[in-house]
Amino acid sequence: MSGELILGIDGGGSKIIVSLAERSGKIRQTSVGTGVNPMDNPDWRAELERSIAPFVHQPDLVAVAAALPAYGEVAELSRLQEDAIRAAFPSARRTILNDVDAAHFGAFAGQAGILILSGTGSMAWARDSAGHSSRSGGWGDLIGDEGSSYWIGRLALNLVSQSLDGRSPATTLARIIFDHLQIDQADAMNGLGRWASALAKPRSGIAALARLVDRAARDGDEPSRQLLEQAAGELARHYHAIADRCDGNGDWTYAGGTFSSAVLLEALEQSIGKAATAPKLPPIGGALLVAAQTLGWSRDEDWLEHTAASSHAAMTQT
Repeated sequence: MSGELILGIDGGGSKIIVSLAERSGKIRQTSVGTGVNPMDNPDWRAELERSIAPFVHQPDLVAVAAALPAYGEVAELSRLQEDAIRAAFPSARRTILNDVDAAHFGAFAGQAGILILSGTGSMAWARDSAGHSSRSGGWGDLIGDEGSSYWIGRLALNLVSQSLDGRSPATTLARIIFDHLQIDQADAMNGLGRWASALAKPRSGIAALARLVDRAARDGDEPSRQLLEQAAGELARHYHAIADRCDGNGDWTYAGGTFSSAVLLEALEQSIGKAATAPKLPPIGGALLVAAQTLGWSRDEDWLEHTAASSHAAMTQT
């Protein structure tokens, strides 16, 4: 039926995007909320339910693809995620998958390649021509997440503290961070300690500092540039760990807010030794592609281009 609709859910550690789309790939409605990672957010289910609430009674909704962080990684949490989606959409065809899996699916339109993700967390996801997937990273901030925005933000604070102590070279990053946080640098330890202890969501709060590192690097601050190059090196290690699992296809692309830094992306391309390919769809488009595939809908180049344009337009309006 031409009136049938699909729903894509792109969950992450810092935000969730939910989009309702027509068979053509045109997005009718999008909502955006805060992070829904059950590994570090005890309120993840409440936020998930708030974000999908406008769509739970949507007429003609036939399929839902929910791309959720940590899905498939911790059995008990995955079961709770399945319960939440099942309760919200009992009549629709449901697919639940890891958020990075869906991002890869969209970026390569289901084909082989490697996706490097760097947002609040980090990992690399490979898929071969037979559809088999493998991954590197994604261990969380206590164990891994090297090269992520959180990792960059945490090391930025470390860099600033060492600079103020005289244990490392001076960096303009200190001034940029203190100005952004409205902290008096003359009272640095008290101010930063008060800020850090008051964070309601420490991971996303610290991850947000990565943008300040990029600003400092672009302004010529060498320690900040070196930090981004170090992050690129860590992400490149993810790539090389699984590069042989794609039938010899070393094509790669990227997703995640950390890649708003052109400095980081350029350093990563140099570390890998190969330029990134442009993703065919953003992560929310990957979720919609999964939903469309479960229904057997046509997903030709016109559909991909229409969905990509609609996804980008929807995000600029939210």
